[in-house]
Amino acid sequence: MSLLSNPYRRRWIGWGLLVASFFLVSLHRSSTAVLSGELMRAFDTTATSLGLLHSSFFYLYAAFQVPAGLLTDRYGSRAIAATGTAVMSAGAVAFGLASTYPVAFGGRVLVGLGASVLFVAALRFCANWFRPDEFGTMTGATFSVGILGGLAATTPLAVAVSRLGWRGSMVGLGAFGLAAAVGILLVSHDSPADAGLEPIDDVPDRPDVTDAATLKRYVSDAVREPETWLLGIMLFFMTGIGITIFGLWGIPYLVQTHGISVTEASVYLLVGNVGGMIGPTAFGWLSDRWGQRTGLIVFSTVVFGLTWTVFAVFGTVPLLLVGAIFLFSRVLRGGVPLAFTVIKERHPEGASGTVIGIVNTMGWVGAAVFPVVLGAALDAYWTGDTVNGTRVYTEFGYRVAFAIAAAAGLLAAACAILLHVRTRAERPLESGADVEQPAG
Repeated sequence: MSLLSNPYRRRWIGWGLLVASFFLVSLHRSSTAVLSGELMRAFDTTATSLGLLHSSFFYLYAAFQVPAGLLTDRYGSRAIAATGTAVMSAGAVAFGLASTYPVAFGGRVLVGLGASVLFVAALRFCANWFRPDEFGTMTGATFSVGILGGLAATTPLAVAVSRLGWRGSMVGLGAFGLAAAVGILLVSHDSPADAGLEPIDDVPDRPDVTDAATLKRYVSDAVREPETWLLGIMLFFMTGIGITIFGLWGIPYLVQTHGISVTEASVYLLVGNVGGMIGPTAFGWLSDRWGQRTGLIVFSTVVFGLTWTVFAVFGTVPLLLVGAIFLFSRVLRGGVPLAFTVIKERHPEGASGTVIGIVNTMGWVGAAVFPVVLGAALDAYWTGDTVNGTRVYTEFGYRVAFAIAAAAGLLAAACAILLHVRTRAERPLESGADVEQPAG
């Protein structure tokens, strides 16, 4: 029996191609941390306009999370993921070739549009190919591959930019993405049945696609449920701040407060991303074994808030301690992706893409908002100096930005605690069940 004709092996190949595209999503959205100096020089930007360029990825990315879920549930993960990967990659090529700020802005918007469907599509694929007691683990593993993309956006990208230039690097990523889109179309079928294979043991029989009337009911049920909003608001703060610091301002903070190079600074974000790879998979595995979701989420949100409090209070933190904090805090924040498992388990299987898209929307709205907020805070403390075309900000300005991050973390923890209190007495919705009203 060949790899492609064995459903147990075929699912890993299909998942691997999907997460290869999701790897590129994380690389693209985090790339501006390494590229910040290059982009400031190429397009003569302030911190606020650089924040807008970084945020442009998230405008359509956030807006299309609910449509992404609806489209994936309606037309299947393969078609939507292949199309999204192709659009994202075309945008990367346009961004790399841009000669003006508006063209670069438009290219990055296109990257965000294509990328918007890939996480939801990957999780919908997992729901159709893996058992319910494997879903938390697969969610964590999918998230970890995304973190690997963020890791690639640190030192590896810095090295590539030093050798190929930022434009050549972006065009190369676009070409790789187009190849991945072809692979998804050929291999990543929506279900074993769609691929002409035997069913997988203990994977519930569920429709590859869901009709429009049922999807409308799923959306209505989800938006009326308080738990949806608690999860979404929590992700608004967690995703928004995490992406802004690790994807944009982390490297300039280290370069300007410690006087190190961009490549050296990227190593510390790389260390943090190693922790970010370990944490979600470990927490997903523990969650599946213990049957515990929301308690682990509470723990991770508290760690998140405490992490940025350290930087807000002390400002310039010794580099060895920066590396340790980045590493261990990212490991311990690995419970946050369980938010997607929680929302999936509260609704019927046919709604998985849609309800995940709803809460994911709120997270990526945060990613569009906070780069501009933190950029404006830094611009208020610009020293008036530039180094090689890059603006220099005061240590106090960075402390103000980190204080905003710490406050966001505390609000996220409050949402997680309230979610835990509301849901701790509930039993998860039985896999494959279909109900008129959501649990709780």
